Amino acid sequence: MTYRRKPRTKADFLKRITAAGFVIAGALFCVNQFNQASSAALSVLAAGQEASSKPQGPPVNRFDNLVREDYFAGLAGDEAALDRAIKTCEETLARNPKHAEAMVWHGAGLLLRASFAFQKADMRKGAELWDRGMNEMDEGVSIAPNNVGTRISRGATLLGAAAYAFDKKQAHQMLQTGVADYEFVLELQKPYFNKLSAHSRGELLFGLASGWHQLGDNEKARQYAQRVVSETQGSGREKQAAALLEKGALPAQNGRMTCTGCHSKSK
Repeated sequence: MTYRRKPRTKADFLKRITAAGFVIAGALFCVNQFNQASSAALSVLAAGQEASSKPQGPPVNRFDNLVREDYFAGLAGDEAALDRAIKTCEETLARNPKHAEAMVWHGAGLLLRASFAFQKADMRKGAELWDRGMNEMDEGVSIAPNNVGTRISRGATLLGAAAYAFDKKQAHQMLQTGVADYEFVLELQKPYFNKLSAHSRGELLFGLASGWHQLGDNEKARQYAQRVVSETQGSGREKQAAALLEKGALPAQNGRMTCTGCHSKSK
């Protein structure tokens, strides 16, 4: 990845932590952004597992079920809940240092801790946590590159965060990685994609439409928006996709991976 180059001067460092701090000032992990972007990832994961598992087999205990509710509470400012989620990740990694999904979720937790540090004006600590979190997400994906759980979680994180980056080059690179992760998931799920729920399909396709739109590739954005309209009726994304097709632009709140909401364990 090239979006985490080390600063060369004090001015570069200040610029760097400012660019990282966009997350924090209410971006990457705020309730209306990363929480919702992650819920889209969880929806895809849940539907993918359901579609690919044998009907007679026992239910699979996905790792995200162990931590997501505490993470969502952490997104709302509950640091104790976040600590519990991170502890679960750390205990899992202590048993298996190469547990890819735990590593990605732990990296996400460090980013959220970075947000709290930035909010307290501890810029150096925030920048350190940010780098560690990004590195862990990348390492988790490198360990299990074909795992929907690692790809979609990192992709959703980067797509949600990029909208707030002050550094345009950094934002572009983050968007590229996030879109690439979503494209990879779409290809991976191709054999059973039409069996996923409309909501799961809509979130993934609309994420791609939004990501490509932000990258400036309007043709690809329109292609995915058209798929949302024609293939995911009832997903909750049709109006937003239709607006993109009609106006060539997304309403401000829709270009940042907002979600119709699906992070209840019962869904």
